[in-house]
Amino acid sequence: MNSIIKNSLEKSISYQEYRDLVKQLAENNATTGLEHTEALANYTKLNDRRMKRWDKTIKISEEAQQKVKAFTESVTWLVITESWCGDAAHVMPALHKVAALNESIDFKVVLRDENPELMDAFLTNGNRAIPKVIMLDNETGQVINTYGPRPSKATQLVNQYKAMFGKLTPEFKEDLQHWYNQDKGQNVIKDVTEMLCELQPSVCL
Repeated sequence: MNSIIKNSLEKSISYQEYRDLVKQLAENNATTGLEHTEALANYTKLNDRRMKRWDKTIKISEEAQQKVKAFTESVTWLVITESWCGDAAHVMPALHKVAALNESIDFKVVLRDENPELMDAFLTNGNRAIPKVIMLDNETGQVINTYGPRPSKATQLVNQYKAMFGKLTPEFKEDLQHWYNQDKGQNVIKDVTEMLCELQPSVCL
């Protein structure tokens, strides 16, 4: 496992490099991943616009900022993603906003299809669901937590819908996009701040 994570970290890029990549792909009607279709290229364009908006507009409360800044353990958030993923376009800007508040949190990005061994080590209910955040202790190299593919409230909505109807419909997926737009990244911020508090309880005292 350690060698798989190490290899992926060596191939990782920064959030800004990922944003530049998605922007370039969108301009060229292209996408990341092994499958290249018009639909996925269009999702990449849409996600570039979404991330651009969230990078500018997501706000973190003063209380949450203080908790994040109080965290002193050295960690890496290794995010597995692809440019066409709608959930990632909403989740990653919020994650990055949190990480950017604290130099102890190193934010790295890798692409799912280029790192199949890593992805398969962190499946969600047997699926290669993204975005997936692997939280690493920089001193020991150990995995201390994972997060994703969706924030807690969105996961609850998805699970409830699947329990009732068996699968996600296009209509539900559209409703989920509306939920993300209304939430404005706050659920992600709350989730990961609570994770930092679990790792270092003094942060939340």
